[in-house]
Amino acid sequence: MAKLGDYINGGGTIFSALVDARAAFGAKKLILEDQDRNPLSYTDLIRAAFALGRRIAALTEKGERVGVMLPASSAGVVTFFALHAFGRVPTMLNFTSGIRNLKAACELAGVKRVLTAHKFIEQGQLHDLVDALETVATVSYLEDVREKVGLADKLFAAAAGALPLRFAPASRPSDIGVILFTSGSFGAPKAVVLTQENLIANVAQAAKFIDIDPDWILFNPLPIFHSFGLTGGILLPLLTGMKVFEYPSPLHVKQIPPLIKDTKAALLLATDTFINQYARASDSDELSGLKFIVAGAEKVREETHNLIRDRFGGVPVIEGYGATEAAPIIAINLPNDNRRGTVGGLMPGMDARLEPVEGITGGGRLLVRGPNVMAGYLRPDGTLESPVDGWLDTGDIVSITDDNWITILGRAKRFAKVGGEMVSLTAAEDLVLSLWPDNRHAVIAMPDPKKGERLILFTDRTDAAASAIVEHAQSLGAPEIAVPRKIVKVPEIPVLGTGKTDYVTIMRLAEVEGRRAA
Repeated sequence: MAKLGDYINGGGTIFSALVDARAAFGAKKLILEDQDRNPLSYTDLIRAAFALGRRIAALTEKGERVGVMLPASSAGVVTFFALHAFGRVPTMLNFTSGIRNLKAACELAGVKRVLTAHKFIEQGQLHDLVDALETVATVSYLEDVREKVGLADKLFAAAAGALPLRFAPASRPSDIGVILFTSGSFGAPKAVVLTQENLIANVAQAAKFIDIDPDWILFNPLPIFHSFGLTGGILLPLLTGMKVFEYPSPLHVKQIPPLIKDTKAALLLATDTFINQYARASDSDELSGLKFIVAGAEKVREETHNLIRDRFGGVPVIEGYGATEAAPIIAINLPNDNRRGTVGGLMPGMDARLEPVEGITGGGRLLVRGPNVMAGYLRPDGTLESPVDGWLDTGDIVSITDDNWITILGRAKRFAKVGGEMVSLTAAEDLVLSLWPDNRHAVIAMPDPKKGERLILFTDRTDAAASAIVEHAQSLGAPEIAVPRKIVKVPEIPVLGTGKTDYVTIMRLAEVEGRRAA
């Protein structure tokens, strides 16, 4: 039997890795559950994948890119493996990205069929999305597909469950494992092609870096169309023997803390925004059973670290860092080596280099290379735009210690030139956040005829004033050039479905505000 660690340098496929995990941790081990509270074992999962996959195969062609528009759920997991069981390519659709982006995603990836569920569409009131998708693809509902599962399918699934690798199609590590779409925080989403090797390698890297106990239970409320939710919330637990509890929306702030306690979860995946909200909505002990919380996709605030530590018996929040193009984990802190303010240590098997950036001292633009780095971006003509010599330009300005611990200084796009000096918009946000930690803030830059660019603060703080920020900056010895002088107060800061700040929408709001001022 192949060992998970062997996959760091290749050799694994998605379905064979699941079969290996079953052999390693036990066919009857309960490994997957959702809010329907019907836990599945490894064998249950494999059989379900073959039964559902056989019906999906009747609707699709081998190698076809099939759209998946489902929440984090047992159905979402089974569908992902069902597609792999019959040589189809899961193409995960972000149902929070809007009609235009969804249609563009399907057209770019060549998706002719989208799998979803009546229950999901009804609960999410997503009928408009379905109507729009039906102009570019055929929408099929899992409930309808399952109704057609007959005796022959069940007998096939039973036999395939016993000897899965004999029934699954031959595939190679270099074959496409999934097509994902970038978050679109700063522009139009891109289609990222990750190979099966990319995904398996990233799981192996994380498993080699962090001591994982197969007896742990992981609670995942993050969407599986996002790389953090897919790799961290599906593949990592299932391939390392951890049971995973899938929850369909991170937005259910009051429902999630009691479920974390009820499921006896040891690990929670979430973003800073949601972690903070769960802590505030939780009874005193509902998060106390966690071994640690893994946070990604956005910077973890000191206030969140302290809130979790003080209220829940010292549960550490370990911050990580990744990119969809890296499957996604590039770095992560450790429970026993948790360096606040950093995003952790570089994954095993990865190389990193910094390119100088004019006006930036103490860091550079991060490029990474490794077995988890994507095959490339999918172009409209079907070809791939691959990283040059395997090096992925992350677009992030970072510093790295001698032991490869990374600190994010800001996105390259998140620097402004004010009066001839480079100013980090992330640092400006951090400055405001340290003054008003209970609020959400976003700082952007807009053209200025005198200074080149000027900083604008969007905040949900109703009494925010530039004078208070200036005074706070002076008390900290922070440069006043990093203080936003224009403040726009909004009811709430726009966020994406992943919890990241939606800077595209904020820029549009700033443009509207600018036209009003003019």
